[in-house]
Amino acid sequence: MEALRLEGLSKRYGRKPILVGISLSVRPGEVYALAGPNGSGKTTLIRLVTGLAFPSQGRAYLMGEDVHENPKARRHLGAVVEAPAAFYPYLTGRENLRMQAYLAGVRDESRISEVLARLRLLAVADQKVGSYSLGQRQRLGLAAALLHRPKVLVLDEPTSGLDPEGVELVHGLLQELAQEGVAVLLSTHHLQEVSRYAHKVGILGGGRLLDEVRLEGREVFRLEAEPLEGALALLKTVPQVTHPRLQGRAIFFEGDPEPALQALLREGYRVKALHPQGFDLMAYYQERVKHA
Repeated sequence: MEALRLEGLSKRYGRKPILVGISLSVRPGEVYALAGPNGSGKTTLIRLVTGLAFPSQGRAYLMGEDVHENPKARRHLGAVVEAPAAFYPYLTGRENLRMQAYLAGVRDESRISEVLARLRLLAVADQKVGSYSLGQRQRLGLAAALLHRPKVLVLDEPTSGLDPEGVELVHGLLQELAQEGVAVLLSTHHLQEVSRYAHKVGILGGGRLLDEVRLEGREVFRLEAEPLEGALALLKTVPQVTHPRLQGRAIFFEGDPEPALQALLREGYRVKALHPQGFDLMAYYQERVKHA
């Protein structure tokens, strides 16, 4: 079953719609990345999923339980919504996690050392959090979210404020957690990094889910043809071709290249180049948001 499922989730403040009809699902072991420009509703959606805000319409389920009707559903959840997470600055990192562990019902002291090690915080574990850098507090927040071994992990911009090494560490950890069976939902601007391991990317714009991109097994082809505009219009009529789009002086598309090539030659277009290349998530995202 889905670890996380959203059905028609909407949120309004007064007459202003912030989110409209968001439906998506994340299975155990999947990573779902939310992308979108500032103000697109990513943080509001994260707050609805974690139960910190109530929807105007729709439902959110964690492991089959309604998050808002049954608060106990959140026992499956690990989350970092505010960046950086709030801690007592006069306590050490280890002492803060010890309090979090107690509240979460975790009695195994070794678990605290384990999550500190995974986030590379053992060296500063016994220093007061008030002396931590922004990146260290950010990583401590993620360590706290992992204490009780959640089945679902929800993170709002988990790499904001991190240096390149910290960014690489967090993305690597999220990939490991997914391989261990954790369902991960995160909002991010680091599309190039998440494209290496995310299973799906949801593109938000104006409070709506504009597109849901499944990254597994995608192959993109780059076409140079003349005249370019006419070739693009023709490819849009070929059933085996999906997502044809113009970038610079080339057309990029997905699907079967053979019918595309045959259609172009049949109609007299001059094909200068046609070759496969990796899926460029950032370019696709920019094109999708621009048209929206």
